[in-house]
Amino acid sequence: MTRRGLREHCFKMLFCAELYPAEEAEEQLSYYFLALPVEEEDGDGNETIVHDVAMEEKDRKWLKDRVGKILQLVPSIDEMIDQVAEGWKVKRMGKAELTLLRLAVYEMKYDQEVPEKVAINEAVELAKKYGGRDSSAFINGILAKLV
Repeated sequence: MTRRGLREHCFKMLFCAELYPAEEAEEQLSYYFLALPVEEEDGDGNETIVHDVAMEEKDRKWLKDRVGKILQLVPSIDEMIDQVAEGWKVKRMGKAELTLLRLAVYEMKYDQEVPEKVAINEAVELAKKYGGRDSSAFINGILAKLV
């Protein structure tokens, strides 16, 4: 699976974890890999798979490990975000935007394999897909301040 595909699954898993109490998160995340493929039809009648968790075991393990590491670092990541998000605290942010910021900050500060520019660009692209109308600009602004 591509790095971009893994990143998108990581975002989805982190987003799901946010919906449950901390003590249930691990169990709920194990259900992520049981989901059936989801298809979407465009205006021309063409179907596209928009969510499919079929992947090699090594990718599943990588995702579980990465999500676990990020969840452990949420308090320190949120503190970094709060320091640069003028007029916004993490408690007021949309869940999709906050999840994307957490993922990007993790990649920027804790993952030596991901260049900062790549982490920012990938977060902005995911924001265009999963966030609100102004999400990509919001995320780009906060991450640029972190750099």
